[in-house]
Amino acid sequence: MSIRFGALAASLMACTALAPLSAPASAQDFLSGPVRGKQAGDIVLGAGVIGVLPESGGRVSAIGGRPEASDTATAQLDISYFLTSQVSLNLIAATTRHDVNVRGSAIGDVDLGRVWALPPTLNLQFHPFPAARISPYIGAGLNYTLFYGEGGGRTAPVTKVDIKNDFGYGVNFGVDVEVAPRWLVNLDAKKLWLNPSVSVNSGAISGRADLDPWIIGASVRYRF
Repeated sequence: MSIRFGALAASLMACTALAPLSAPASAQDFLSGPVRGKQAGDIVLGAGVIGVLPESGGRVSAIGGRPEASDTATAQLDISYFLTSQVSLNLIAATTRHDVNVRGSAIGDVDLGRVWALPPTLNLQFHPFPAARISPYIGAGLNYTLFYGEGGGRTAPVTKVDIKNDFGYGVNFGVDVEVAPRWLVNLDAKKLWLNPSVSVNSGAISGRADLDPWIIGASVRYRF
């Protein structure tokens, strides 16, 4: 028993001694392995998860108060096309559901129910280090958000809510990490400036919601 225990202890000690040597070697192999990098004509498809974090602001006629929309998370698809190795166009597609309300109005807090948003956003992105395994980028672009499916429970006397589709613009930054010749892991953040008009009870009350959301995401991408 003691001999076998001693042999096991010796084996564990040997593995412990070798572990610090093997781990850096793996990391070194990853960092020093071949990198395909970004090239003109590449098409990159991504799938991931985003968090949409609206800010609270705006104005409401007649009753005053501050419009608000809830944070939410959802799946996202995106596609990029590289015009050159350093310049790409990126289009995102996702839809999110938000609870909307007015805080601190003359009649108190008013629940406006819920709404769905579909915010396709096109960004022009610049990749300063296209041949690097860890490749950051910055960008700017345009957004057009479609609001639909208004419904849910509402505070009386609210019976109808209409949030108008609206154009916005934004900035974008993120990083791609090449984990295999055609596979990337992506972290991305977008800031949008979006201020749709809101109509309550067919215009009896109107206002503007300064949503201006942050969109934070993580995804896996495949490069064709």
